[in-house]
Amino acid sequence: MSHLLMEGIPGMAATHLSGLESAQGSAADAMLSDDPKLREECGVVAIHGHPDAARQTYLGLYALQHRGQESAGIATANGTNLSNIKGMGLVADIFTEEVLAKLQGDMAIGHTRYSTTGDSALLNAQPIRVDSTKGLIAIAHNGNLVNLGNVRAKLEREGAFFQTTSDSEIIVQLIAHSKEGTLVDAIADSLRQVDGAFSIVMMTRDRVFAARDPRGFRPLSMGRITNPDGPDTIVFASETCAFDLLRAKFERDVQPGELVMVTRDGVTSRQYSTGTPQSSCIFEHVYFARPDSKIFNRWVQESREEMGRQLVRESHVDADLVVPVPDSGVTAAIGYAAESGIPFRFGLIRNHYVDRTFIEPEQRVRDFGVKLKLNPVRNLLEGKRIILIDDSIIRGKTSRRIVRMVRSEGAKEVHLRISCPPTISPCFYGVDTPSKRELIAANNSIEEIRRFIEADSLAYLSLEGLQKACDGGEGNHFCVACYTGEYPTEWVDVEDILPATATR
Repeated sequence: MSHLLMEGIPGMAATHLSGLESAQGSAADAMLSDDPKLREECGVVAIHGHPDAARQTYLGLYALQHRGQESAGIATANGTNLSNIKGMGLVADIFTEEVLAKLQGDMAIGHTRYSTTGDSALLNAQPIRVDSTKGLIAIAHNGNLVNLGNVRAKLEREGAFFQTTSDSEIIVQLIAHSKEGTLVDAIADSLRQVDGAFSIVMMTRDRVFAARDPRGFRPLSMGRITNPDGPDTIVFASETCAFDLLRAKFERDVQPGELVMVTRDGVTSRQYSTGTPQSSCIFEHVYFARPDSKIFNRWVQESREEMGRQLVRESHVDADLVVPVPDSGVTAAIGYAAESGIPFRFGLIRNHYVDRTFIEPEQRVRDFGVKLKLNPVRNLLEGKRIILIDDSIIRGKTSRRIVRMVRSEGAKEVHLRISCPPTISPCFYGVDTPSKRELIAANNSIEEIRRFIEADSLAYLSLEGLQKACDGGEGNHFCVACYTGEYPTEWVDVEDILPATATR
C-alpha cells in the first residue's frame, strides 16, 4: 500500500496510512533523470452523474498517467459528504479495490501530478480539499499561476491560512474570501484575479465545475456518457484519450475564459473573461499529449506526422533508414519516412518497464541510464546512414549518449532531426523547464550543439513549420515562448530569463 492521505471518509478521521515505499533519490534514479525530457505537467478528470464515479475517475486518470507520475488523488461527493484520498506514486498502485471502495458518490474529480510549483510531497498532492466559508470545496489544477506571490501575500494579510505550498490552493482561498454572494459568482471572481495557466476541475458536495484560463494555455475537454435509463454522465478530462477508456463521446473543449457548472439539473456555462488572445501551449502537440488525443481541436497524431513531413521539406539528407527515438519521436518519424520515401525502422527499442528502483551493476556501465531505457538493434544500424528523429533537445546530454550508442553499433552516419525549434527559454505555465543557463540552445549555436552531441548533421524544425503543422487549419494561436523568449503574460521571472552576469 502506498502512503495515503484520507479526508472526509465516513467513520474515519483524517488518516495517514503508510506502507512500503520505493526509495527516493537513489543513485539509480539519478542516472535515469540526469538529462530528462521536459516533465509533463498534470492531468485532471471530473465525473458527474455516475453511480461508480470514483472508478470512472480512476480509469480516466489511468489514461492520463503520462502527464504525471509523482502522485494521484480522487475526491468524491454524494450530495452530503465530500471525501478525498490521495497518495504518492502511480494511479494503479494507489487506488486498489480496497481504497476505491471507500470513495462513495456519483460525482468525483481526480488528479495525477508532476510538481511544478510547491514541494514534491503528499500534502501538495491533489485534489486539495478545503472547508471554507463557501462550504467544502475540492480542486484539481493543471498549469501554473504566475502572480501567486502577490495574491498569496494579499490573502494572508486578510487572514487566510494555507494548508499547502501549492498554487492551486490560491484559487480556493480566493473563492472563500470573495465578496460575491453566490458560489458560481465567487468562482468567477477568483479566476479573474489569477494570471497564468490553469485548467481546473472543482467539486462541492453537490456540484462539479470546470474552467480554463482566458488564454487557454492547457487543454480541457468535455464529454458525455449516454445513459438510457437516466440523466447522462458528464465527463471532463485534460485529454480526449481518457474518454475512449470511459466510452464517453467527445462533445467540445471547455473554451478559454469559460466556467462550466454541472448540477443534477444539467450543464450551464458562463464566460467569466473575454477578449484575451489565445495562447495555447504548442508543446502539448510536440510532446506532452498522447498521439490519440484531440487537443485544441486538432488530433495530435496528425500534428506530429506533419512535423516529420515538414522536416523533410526543410532539412532533408540522404540516408538509408529513418529511426525514431522512442516513444516521443515515433509519430514524427513516421511522417518523415512517408514524405522522404526512406524506410522507417525501430532501430532503438525502449524498455517500458524501467522503474524508479532497480539492481545496479557492480561496475558502472558508461551511459547506463540511457542503455537501461533504450537498446540499439545492431543488425539494423550497422553500416547504415541513420536519420534519428526526436521531439526536442533540452540539455543535450541524452542526445549525445543516443548518438554515441547508435554509432557504436556500426552506423556509418548519424543525422539528428528535431521536430520543434531550439528551446531557448524556460516555461512559466506548468512545464518543468530548466533555467535558461541550462538550456543548450540558449547558449550555443546549432553547429556548436551538433559538435557537442557528435552527430554528422543536426537540424531543427522551423517555428513557422511547427505552427503550421499544429494548426491544421483550425485557426489556433499558440504560446511559443520556449522558442522565442516572448511571453504572453506580463509577469516573468527575470532572473531565469536574463543571462547570468559575472560576479566578483
